[in-house]
Amino acid sequence: MKLDFRIANENDVEAIIKLCNECFEEETSLDYAKKVFNETKDDKNQIYLIGSVDGEVIAHTKITIIPTIYEKMNKYAILNHVCVRPDYRRHNLATQMLEECNRICKDNGCVAMELWSMNFREAAHACYKNFGFHVDDAKFFSIGVK
Repeated sequence: MKLDFRIANENDVEAIIKLCNECFEEETSLDYAKKVFNETKDDKNQIYLIGSVDGEVIAHTKITIIPTIYEKMNKYAILNHVCVRPDYRRHNLATQMLEECNRICKDNGCVAMELWSMNFREAAHACYKNFGFHVDDAKFFSIGVK
């Protein structure tokens, strides 16, 4: 099975949110998603990638490209909300999407792609490792803004 990839537009936001709410057990509202999408849609460093089969969105990830002033870090990308609709999994579609992400990142001059994944997503971790991602010797720290 082959995915057709393209950069999402405003008409895709509903399908993206439906997919992410299903895959990640989230409850993002469509109004919120459309508001944020419209605020960021012209930022060339924020890319919402979708994969579709017969015109139906069944895969998604957001690529955030981060240019830095640091020579070693240079420009890199963070992938988040990497997902494939559950009934389409186990068909190499996530790998196809990661290959497309890699192409986009290379075209944008990135030196690395990074992502983080919840501990319970073991099948996703296997996919990432098979693609060549490795677990860095680092901790992911988080705090709510005070």
